[in-house]
Amino acid sequence: MEIVSAEQAVAHVRSGDLVHIHGTCATPSVLLDALVARAPELRDVRITHLHTEGPAPHLDPAVADSFRHLALFIGANARQAVAEGRADYIPTFLSDVPRLFASRALPVDTVFLNTTRPDAHGFVSLGSSVDVMPAAIRAATHVVAQLNASMPRTLGASFIHVDDIELGVEVDVPPWSVHPAPVGDVQRRIGAHVADLVPDGATLQLGIGAIPSAVTEALHRHRDLGIHTEVFTDAVVDLVERGVVTGSRKELDRGAIVTAFLMGTPRLWSFVDDNPMVQMRPVDYTNDTAIIRRFRRMTSINSAIEIDLTGQVVADSIGGRFYSGIGGQMDFVRGASLAPQGRAIICLPSTAARDTVSRIVARLTPGGGVVTTRGHVHTVVTEHGVAELHGRTIRERAAALIAIAHPAFRETLERQAHELGLLGRRTS
Repeated sequence: MEIVSAEQAVAHVRSGDLVHIHGTCATPSVLLDALVARAPELRDVRITHLHTEGPAPHLDPAVADSFRHLALFIGANARQAVAEGRADYIPTFLSDVPRLFASRALPVDTVFLNTTRPDAHGFVSLGSSVDVMPAAIRAATHVVAQLNASMPRTLGASFIHVDDIELGVEVDVPPWSVHPAPVGDVQRRIGAHVADLVPDGATLQLGIGAIPSAVTEALHRHRDLGIHTEVFTDAVVDLVERGVVTGSRKELDRGAIVTAFLMGTPRLWSFVDDNPMVQMRPVDYTNDTAIIRRFRRMTSINSAIEIDLTGQVVADSIGGRFYSGIGGQMDFVRGASLAPQGRAIICLPSTAARDTVSRIVARLTPGGGVVTTRGHVHTVVTEHGVAELHGRTIRERAAALIAIAHPAFRETLERQAHELGLLGRRTS
């Protein structure tokens, strides 16, 4: 590895290249800024990544001729660019992304990493995000790293030897912080319903946002929970400190919290730094259904934007507008469903737009994409209760989902269900 300036580290990137960028809170902003500074001399450089934190200068309309983003998951900083056609969305299961690199469906020329400084043995840690990076590194022609004095040193499958890095740039920039979303009454009621479904000794997959935070609040009296997930936040630290998460009853990786990436604040970075309890793994391990189903009491907790009365779940779009991505929802829904005592839970508030729109609908909004099919959905939770759909008829599903819809919309949903024949057609 050669230590160079940021400008020297990106000088080899050519027009038409594909650059994959370390994602989430590990966004390598120093390298990305240096690359974007070369915009006048570059054309059609494709940039792939999962969602990134930070300002995303490559998505500025002023450099649209120079850089084209291929979103493997649409973060908040990429939504407008995707909506305006300045960036593209690649729908894919998170667990499949490493195959896109290995198969050369996405032929990676360069990867930009954000790592720790080398240790005494010549290894750097990928820090807050392992995600799909091992596969991207193997596939890349050039490997460039920010050697970051402020990146936490995470353990597990997080290490790369300096011999596998071509160019390094020494920086001291903390990982991007993501603060917990505020938890309101609706989220707390959802969290309480979900907590009632989680047995002691369960292994959990949790996401990010207000509902997962509310779920963790409601789990404070549980015992011996484990974590096997693609991402976790500061909320899991609370459960560890309260003695709720021990991992002592996990069938695999006993005693360890296993995750692919982290999203949180300096409190989380301090918790994970050199902590043997936290084991970072790539997504083709964390999200492998063959692994997930081996946890006897695997409980997956995922969110939805909209769900129809047959159980079809929309999670990556609002109507025809792409909003996020498929991510790992289907990986964990299927894996948890196949576990011996597993449970796959889909959570959503019953309404949107200040209670003017029902998220439970008779028919999906035109353009909305089904991420989780009606055949995969088992349990749906809103603030109004729990609907068990697995093994239920369409008529039973519709009735169960209407019962947990917002009361203001139940009469309309029942009428629409009869009109569509979901509850049987009324004769008068």
